[in-house]
Amino acid sequence: MSEAKKQVPLRISSKLYEQLAAWAEDDFRSINGQIEYLLSECVRQRKKTGRHVPKNLNEKMELDI
Repeated sequence: MSEAKKQVPLRISSKLYEQLAAWAEDDFRSINGQIEYLLSECVRQRKKTGRHVPKNLNEKMELDI
């Protein structure tokens, strides 16, 4: 039997939602599937390197979200 999934309410801006939706469509995933995929990748990265984000994340980046 597969593992039961937890439901987590998530509030994000409509602009971020639109960008995630477009990305999900490009990857042939649902928005929920895309968010789960991205979170899983972050957890894998953290297990692999001990960091959940790249070292240079603190550098100023221009994000359109």
